[in-house]
Amino acid sequence: MSTVNNYDVAIIGGGIGGLMHAYRLTEKNPDIKVAIIERGHSIEKRICPIVAKKTDRCIKCKSCAIMEGFAGAGAFSDGKYIISTEYGGWLTEFLEPSTVIDYIEQADSILVKYGATEERFMPNNDLKKLCLQHDLHMSQAQVKHLGTDSNFETMRKLIVALSERCEMFSDTLALDVNKDTKEILVSHKGEERTITADNIVFAVGRAGSNFFSKWCDDNNIPLKNNQVDIGVRVELPSIIWEHFSKKIYEPKIWYRSKRYGDTTRMFCFNERGSVVTENTDGVLTVNGHSYRDASRKTENSNFALLSTIRFTEPFKEPIEYARHVASLANLISGGSVLVQRLGDLENGRRTDEKRLSQSTTRPTMNAVAGDLSLCLPKRQLDNIVETLHALDSIAPGTSNYDTLLYGIECKYYSARPKTVDFEIEGCEGIYAIGDGAGFTRSLSQAGANGLYVADIILDKMNK
Repeated sequence: MSTVNNYDVAIIGGGIGGLMHAYRLTEKNPDIKVAIIERGHSIEKRICPIVAKKTDRCIKCKSCAIMEGFAGAGAFSDGKYIISTEYGGWLTEFLEPSTVIDYIEQADSILVKYGATEERFMPNNDLKKLCLQHDLHMSQAQVKHLGTDSNFETMRKLIVALSERCEMFSDTLALDVNKDTKEILVSHKGEERTITADNIVFAVGRAGSNFFSKWCDDNNIPLKNNQVDIGVRVELPSIIWEHFSKKIYEPKIWYRSKRYGDTTRMFCFNERGSVVTENTDGVLTVNGHSYRDASRKTENSNFALLSTIRFTEPFKEPIEYARHVASLANLISGGSVLVQRLGDLENGRRTDEKRLSQSTTRPTMNAVAGDLSLCLPKRQLDNIVETLHALDSIAPGTSNYDTLLYGIECKYYSARPKTVDFEIEGCEGIYAIGDGAGFTRSLSQAGANGLYVADIILDKMNK
């Protein structure tokens, strides 16, 4: 790859936000010159050795196929598409709710064009009432389950179409951006090159949040970030939550603990899915997948159960805090992630391989049997156990002895720069969008954010 000049727009990051941004630019102006710079592999080369059944443990690939590459972390997600402003990001802090919904629907119509399902799960007030009767609070939304497998194929088709309209650089790491000259220093196969553009869009996603935060610090751009969610992935027999999942697919419920007054959230529900490992810059965490293909479904469902922490001054590194807690689980497990039965945790004893083999809930992931109390802070662990028992009141069986808890799962919300219409303050022609910039936390809002900023750039170019 040689030095290239005069791109109209260069997008750093090939996740759904960056892809939707490029789609809108090239759709409305076929003559526009667009480049997408992605540090991970092309979508065809995104093959996880665990998914391919070449290994049963994470081998810490240099580029994690689950987290990085064209289509972003969303390519291997459960593929939930949230049509709501109740959750999924913070775009309503910058745009009218009706505008956010409009752009979410626009992004959805693009995905449908490339094969996404049109089926929607609708809100259900009877279930919401059931939750309220037990001091549990359920967010409502229209939800589409794209499926880990079908979502990947939809994104692949979108990327193939885009490859004919813009230049795509895979396995290309953005090292730095000169905000004055609009030069992007990149590394491709160890060789450094420079790309220039009239407009630069940071669409780095969760995997690139550290890079973006460092760039902002280096360029004296103030950042706001004080929240992190930390906890476990819960796995149990699918029939326990079927009365919710068959009607709304995703029960997204929060609970305020009686002991501390903290908020704990149940979300990222995967009906008849599998627990999976993610590798973010060498730190292993857990997540969940669920397929539309019936042959790939399991007998279990899983969901995230995370306790929210909001730090106050002087601490300003919530992401590093979460990575440190996850690293402890990696250390204790000998370079993997932990799994523990809820009953063993409450009885103050470690789950070992013998106890795990006796579990009536069979694990879908090969994690190391251990003791989560050795790595999860007590306050967060107390919140999680209390919330599981609260959830048991609306879905009996949730707090069974053999309910499996995998750790660590964490969701951190990337540092957010000060912007005007997502253009970074003091950096003319440089924009930030999506999860990696702290504006969104879902496929739908990230896609909407990409489309909205594309329309802003197109309008400026036309003027």
